[in-house]
Order: sequence, then structure tokens, then C-alpha cells
Amino acid sequence: MAIEINGTATEAAPRPGQCLRTFLREQGNFGVKKGCDGGDCGACTVHVDGIPVHSCIYPAVRAEGHSVTTIEGLSNGEELHPVQQQFLDNQGFQCGFCTAGMMMTAATFDEEQKANLPRNLKGNLCRCTGYRSIADAVCGDAGDGQNTSDGGAASQSGAGSKGSGQLGDNVPAPAGRAVVTGTARYTLDVPAEQLPGLLHLKLLRSPHAHARIVSIDATAALQVPGVVAVFTHEDAPGRLFSTAQHELYTDDPDDTRVLDNVVRFIGQRVAAVVAESVGAAEAGARAIRVEYELLDAVFSPQDALLPGAPAIHGEKDGETARISRPQNNVVAEVHSELGNVEAGFAAADFIHENTYQTQRVQHVAMETHCSIAWVEPSDNPGEDRLMVRSSSQVPFLVRRTLARVFDLPEDRIRVVAGRVGGGFGGKQEVLAEDLVAMAALKLRRPVQVEFTRTEQFTSTTTRHPFTIKVKAGASNDGQLTAMQLDVVTNTGAYGNHAPGVMFHGCGESLAVYKCANKKVDAQAVYTNTVPAGAFRGYGLSQMIFAIESAIDELAVGIGMDPLDFRLKNMVRPGDHMLSTNPEPEEDVYYGSYGLDQCVALVRDALERGDKRYRDAGLDNFGPGWVTGVGSALSMIDTVPPRGHFAHTRLRLLPDGTFDAAVGTAEFGNGTTTVHAQLAATALATTASNVAVRQSDTDLVEHDTGAFGSAGTVVAGQATLLAAQELALRIRAVAAAFAGVPEADCVLEDGAVRWGERVVPFTEVYDAAQQQGMELATEGRWGGTPRSVAFNVHGFRVAVNTGTGELRILQSVQAADAGVVVNPRQCRGQVEGGIAQALGVALYEEVRVNDAGEVTTDILRQYHIPSFADVPRSEVYFAKTNDQMGPLGAKSMSESPFNPVAPALANAIRNATGVRFAALPIARDKIYLALKDAAASTPTQLTRI
Repeated sequence: MAIEINGTATEAAPRPGQCLRTFLREQGNFGVKKGCDGGDCGACTVHVDGIPVHSCIYPAVRAEGHSVTTIEGLSNGEELHPVQQQFLDNQGFQCGFCTAGMMMTAATFDEEQKANLPRNLKGNLCRCTGYRSIADAVCGDAGDGQNTSDGGAASQSGAGSKGSGQLGDNVPAPAGRAVVTGTARYTLDVPAEQLPGLLHLKLLRSPHAHARIVSIDATAALQVPGVVAVFTHEDAPGRLFSTAQHELYTDDPDDTRVLDNVVRFIGQRVAAVVAESVGAAEAGARAIRVEYELLDAVFSPQDALLPGAPAIHGEKDGETARISRPQNNVVAEVHSELGNVEAGFAAADFIHENTYQTQRVQHVAMETHCSIAWVEPSDNPGEDRLMVRSSSQVPFLVRRTLARVFDLPEDRIRVVAGRVGGGFGGKQEVLAEDLVAMAALKLRRPVQVEFTRTEQFTSTTTRHPFTIKVKAGASNDGQLTAMQLDVVTNTGAYGNHAPGVMFHGCGESLAVYKCANKKVDAQAVYTNTVPAGAFRGYGLSQMIFAIESAIDELAVGIGMDPLDFRLKNMVRPGDHMLSTNPEPEEDVYYGSYGLDQCVALVRDALERGDKRYRDAGLDNFGPGWVTGVGSALSMIDTVPPRGHFAHTRLRLLPDGTFDAAVGTAEFGNGTTTVHAQLAATALATTASNVAVRQSDTDLVEHDTGAFGSAGTVVAGQATLLAAQELALRIRAVAAAFAGVPEADCVLEDGAVRWGERVVPFTEVYDAAQQQGMELATEGRWGGTPRSVAFNVHGFRVAVNTGTGELRILQSVQAADAGVVVNPRQCRGQVEGGIAQALGVALYEEVRVNDAGEVTTDILRQYHIPSFADVPRSEVYFAKTNDQMGPLGAKSMSESPFNPVAPALANAIRNATGVRFAALPIARDKIYLALKDAAASTPTQLTRI
């Protein structure tokens, strides 16, 4: 019997054992996504006879004789289904990869089910939004940002009138309709007819933490039907590189090969099998026989630093590979002292010492790493081009790395990123592109790779675990006298991002406080474990957890309110921002300053929350419950150091609209909307009249990429400069056309006005054509000078001292984002950062056993926040106008994450008297710590 898909019977029959998800995608229904293939995330949800099912675990054969509806069939022609319209109106998405599955589930809800979303949406996960916008969308609650100030956008800029689609408006995402209809194209959403002869690549990975490959026998693999080729280290380029991607590739050590003859962690690539189907490639990988020579391994950075420890990259030359001390497993290190910490501690009335630890965390972007490569032939010998389609935050840097590794000119490589299903730093790497590039270049056929969710956990990257020994002192009058930190970071088997994460972590976390005496000793250390890499916050969140916890302990120790203590010691305009260097960064300035406003906003919100609870009679939870409040602050440079570049091309089209070509990628960060709004503001039009093309190395000269919160303040600045120049040219053409002074011409509402005369842009375009002129401009920005952004978070919690249960009663964050370009979108970034940080604070952890193997390798073993886990947070914006940012804006993608975990730990400490110094603060840990503390003296409680 045929399967009916979206009202049409299909003639295709599923293969034996095929799941419904892959069958539906083979029929062109690309809105059906893969997030787990284990029934855990809901991204693949479809309807079978009107009932929502997870198609990744639903056998396709069971759908025979039944009606299947995917997101593509939910709407009635051009008329959206009500739930699609509500998700569009409320922008209930960011990257959008989970959105189709979320809507397919919600579309079946009755009013009773809508009233209990924590239960009824438990099978659908979102990593981006924080769920508030999803709840509003499901329930049709079109609120644009309660508990949110506008950041002064309209009042400060003079733009952004209601509905203008310019600065300060809640402009909808340009791809919104495509997202809610399932037609937005992510990396692998390519029809089969566009890639004839597509092959699939799967990897054999190492079962050993440290071993030398003696031999690989691929004979049996090559005999598997459908297997085309097997690649090993003997086929791979010999060049060493780093999977980490930065503007300066020398920021990272060259310690990695595409395929190596030494494996350094369980899960490392050993061989790549290319076949006609995924199943054949997997069978081929299982058939390979490898002989290993086992080597000694080391799994903790503390052990790796001991004399005689196995040198994981000991064969490499440190100077050539840019590894600080390869024989000692030290990738990078910093040792500095400002002032005299010994004298500072002597002057202290109270000293706090503790060791803080942060754990491995996985990004869990809903779209796993994936890539397609093929060779585009040319009529001219030697001019064929390598084409790569990738889920990447950094397509231009991927191109550069592939050119280096495969010894190709950059102009013979084109890298395109479609819409990217989440990033969080994890896609600031080359983890898949090199594999398909190698295979495509050798086989001259298209090759695709898609990592499984297990591979994401075991074989890509994690957040760097930090161990931070803190010693800090303060005087009784509330003055910080000394801060000393001993930091060890675990970079895993490879040093991608190790130096940058260490240096950045030891930067703004310390620089935000005035203290004459600061000492830092930090080392990034190799171990035989899954590599660490870039993760939201880039080292700051780990360090801020330790420092903000210590700041609270100092305040308690001298009997001072923690927020007052912060106000007394935090930097203010005119103060040097110092961490490990005696001189401040030469290009970092206070472009604006809203930290004091953020502290006041959080304090006021917590006080109002306290009054609400008392007035409602909810301040007493009964026997065994204690309540408390806590807060933490953070500062971040708005752009990474040493250059971050962007290039924009902008032109007026015959119909009076504009085409913007930019390099930056869109993965839920909202930069596409920001580009359109900034250009629209400068050109006196609406964002809907600016079409943004992006993430294609053929579009513009160069773009460093969408990381380090640079999408608005770097790429957006380039777009603004191009738009401002184009506005001048439009005025000049109009003035020449009308024979009036250029100063008399004003752009407004998609036209040029002088006096009573109004000429639409279409006529200006025609006039330019008659003058032989193209109205097109370019904008460039190099990421300097840089400003600083601030975030303050506060919590009110209740803790059951008998069971360890934790309830978050109130969550509030204030952000200094400068002039907020799009308040609804910016609020979503803050809420998403809070939700992800709560997972890290309370339960997320990539666990590695004593043999170096990741044991939390599927989503049901690795708890990311679901709908029921995330409280609705109050979000406020300080009213500032940044001198460096485009039209006064600052970055606000990474920074909301950073103060959440310490604020929560401080609230728990305030409620219970117990200091939790290691993340995550899971319920069982709370229970055990409180049980131990019940028999301890108060002085012992702070060491838990």
C-alpha cells in the first residue's frame, strides 16, 4: 500500500528497516529534521493520520496505507495554519531547526493541552530560544517584550518610529515564513537532482585513548556492496593545522591532521569510508581491521602536568607548531602579577580561598555537523573549483583552511553556508569540511557527511573544563585588596581554541574589578580526552563563575551587601580595565557604560519580586524550605582582539529595493535582521526592502565570521557604512537630476524629497542609469576600536533542605546592549543565553570515564533544558548609546550566558549558607551537601 504524503500518494516504497524520517526526506520533505535519531528531540515530528510521531524512530513501513503530514503540508496553500501564523507573529524561533517539529506537535493541541505546555512539549527540545517565545506562539499570546525596556533606541537615534522597519523596531526575521513553512534550506536540504551521483561518508573512530596505528586492512570494507573508497592517514595530506578558526590562524597550534597515524582520544577519526549509501558506508567502516600499538594515556590536566606524564604531542616542535611546552603537555600559558598581591593580602581584613571547577559541556546545536563537497568542472584545465556547502559560522575561514591543507588557491574554493541550525561556537571549527573535500577531490563526485548525535558528543568539541584556585582579599570598608588565581584548563587531545579560551577567560572577568594587586598563573593542558573548543562565552563563563562566587564570599565575610560590594569595586569610565597586563588593551574603550544601570535594574526587580511574594502570601514555603537571592555581573569586549573583518556590497535595484551581500552566517543570532534594519535606517526605507544575501565566499571579499558576538558590531558596521555611502550617492544623483543643491535632498520613505517634490528610488535608479552610473557601494570594517558590554543577573530561589529540591522563584537579567536594534530579537538572545546557562549550572555535563570514554553520548543521557526546566525571565536593557557600535549598538549574543551560573550559586549560598564551588549544582549534590552541612560548623559550610 502506498504512503500518502501531504495529500499525495507516493509510488516509492521504503527500504527494509528504513525510518520514516529518512524516507520523507528522500521524497523532498526537507522540513523533517534530524536532531538525534533517537526519539529525544522532536525535530523530526510529523503527523500520521493526524497523530504526532517522532519519525526518526517510526518505521516507514508502518506508514503504508496511512496519511502522513509534514510541515510542508500543514498550511492550506498560501494560507498558513494558525500555529504557523502564531509562530511567525511571535517569532517563536531563532535558528529554526527545531521549529517544524515544535509546530507539528503544537498543531494538535486543544485548550487543555495548551494549559500544560511543560508536560505536552516535553518531547520537543529547543537550544536557542529559552522557550518563552515558543510558549507565546503556541498560545497565540502576541506580546512583544513585557519586562523589557527599549534600550532608548528610538529616543536616542531619532529613528525607529512604530512600524518603520528601522532601528528600534521589532522587525520580523526575513526568513520567518520560510522557517514556519519548512522551506528554509539548511545544509543538507539539497534536492537529489542537484547533486547527481552523491556519495556518503562515514568514519571509523578510535576505540583507544592513545595509540599508534600499525596497519589498516580495508580489504573487507572495499568488498561491501556500494563502498567506493576507503581513506586512511596514508591518503590524507601531511600538513598540520588546527580545526579552530580565527582571523589569524597562528592563534592556534598546528597539531592536527585530516587523518593521523596516532590517535589521541576515543572517538578520533581513523578512516573514512565513502559509499553509495549511508548504510553501505557504515557497513564498510565496521569491516575495516586496524592494528594498534597502545600508548600510555593521561586523562586529567593535573596528572598531565606531572613529571614523567605521557607527552601527548611530544614529537612536535613547540616553536613550529606554536605549542608552549609540548613535552609537558602545556599548550599555552600566562603568568603575570600587577602590583604586589602579598602586600594586598597583608592589608586585607578578610581573605577567601577556594577551588572552583567547571565541567565539560556540549553545544547541542540541533543541526549536527554536516557538509557536502563536489568539484565544479571548468572548460579551462586546472581551473575547476572545489565547492563546499557547510554548517559553519565561518565560511571564509573554512575556505582558507581548506586551501592551506590541500594546497589550493583560495579562488578555486567556494564555501557556502545555508541556514545553520545553531552554533554556540561549536561551528567555529573545521570538523567535517576537510573530510568531504578530500573525498570529492579524489573521487570527483559529490560527497556528503552528517555526524550522528553520538559523534557530536564523543568526537567534536566541548566547553573547556576549568579548575580555578582563587584567593581574594578585602578590607572592612569594602575595598578589594588582592586577587590571585591559579587556573588550569583541560583542552583535551588537541589545542583548538586552547590559547584564546585561556587568555580571554583571564581577561574581562578580572578587568571588570578595580584592584591594585592581581596575580594570574594559567595553563592550558593536553589530555587524552575529547577535545575542547569554542563555546559561548569563550572562557569567560568559567572564570566568572569562580570570581563572582568569590566576590560574594568576600562581601559576606566583611558583612556587606554583595551588590553594594560590587558597586564599590567595579570599574567605571576613566578606570583602567586591567587583567594580566599592566597597561589596558590599546583599542578597548568605554564606548558607553551601563553597568551601574544594570545593577540598579536587577536590584529593583528583585525588590519588587520580594514584595510580590510577600503581598501574595507566598514568602513561606513551609517546614524545610529556605529562600535566598543572589546576583553576579559580567563584562565582555564587544569584538575579539587582533582584527575581525567584514565586507558588505550594497546596491539599489530597478524596483527601488536594495540588495545587500554580506559574509556573515545566520544561525539564530539574528544578524540578517540587523543588517536589513541598519541599512534601512541609513537609506530611509524599510527592512523589508533590503534583501540580504550571505554566507557565500563568492559574494564579498572576506568576512572573519559570526563568532565573538561580532555579527552586529563588525559585520553590521560594514553594512551601515555601505548604506551611508549609498545614501550620499542617491542624494547626489537626485540633486543632479533635479538641478538642486545636494544639501536640499533628503531621503525619506523610499524616496528623495526636495522642497515639495518627491522622487521615488525607482526614478533615481533610472536617472543613474542615464548618467551611466550604478548605485552600488561597499563597506568594510576591521573590528577596532572596541567597546565593552555588560550583563547583570539576579535570582530568587527556594531550596528544600531535606530533599535538595531547588525552585527558581524569580530570574532577572539586565543587559547593556547599547541602542537595541531589535528589542524582541535581542530579548530572545538574552533568554536563550539564560536557558543554556541554567542547563550548565544545574545538570549538563559531558561525563568521561576512567578510560577516557564519553559516557553521556545521547540526549537522553545528557539533559539539556526542556520547556519545563526554564523559568520565564525578566529582561531589561540599560539606556546607553555606544560610540563605537553601529548607530550606538553593542553585541549581545554570548554575554547573557556568563553571569547566570554564579548568580544562581550565590542565591543558593544566600539561602542555605553552603557554597557550591563545582558545576553542575545538581539536586543530588545539593541534597548531599546540605546533609553534610547539617552536622558541620558554619565555617565549614563555605568549602562544599
